Amino acid sequence: MLLGIMADTHDNLPMTKKAVELFNDRKVDYMIHAGDFTSPFTLKLFSELKCRYAGVFGNNDGDKLLLQERSEGSIKNQPLMLTLDNKKIVVVHEHHTVNALADSGHFDVVVYGHTHEPLVKRNASLLINPGEVCGWLYGKPTAAILDLNKMDAEIIGL
Repeated sequence: MLLGIMADTHDNLPMTKKAVELFNDRKVDYMIHAGDFTSPFTLKLFSELKCRYAGVFGNNDGDKLLLQERSEGSIKNQPLMLTLDNKKIVVVHEHHTVNALADSGHFDVVVYGHTHEPLVKRNASLLINPGEVCGWLYGKPTAAILDLNKMDAEIIGL
């Protein structure tokens, strides 16, 4: 199973569209967003995804009620815990607890955003930050694809 992972879209519609196109081209089975959509209008692009998605609110998300409504309940408060392809995944936005979550042994994969810095690291869990789709902070828009069968993730420039 392939997962597309993005975070920190921050209303950058052209880059969000590129991430959606990447995930569709790679035929991902499910997409995870680790927070900071920012505005509900960004979700219009998610209708182009050829898979289901889930995500968490970030610290910059404004109208949470409308984000939740427009996502048909796919965006939730953190932590979001999923089981996909028999792998336990936890998704948070902020980075403060990710090492403890990864070292806990409760999760196969820990996904987070917030720092805008891409990272793939193995602890007791696979720790993934897809970086920033928006490119606002570092000027290097990225997303990630995780192969759950191989437990291998790659960071991809957009």
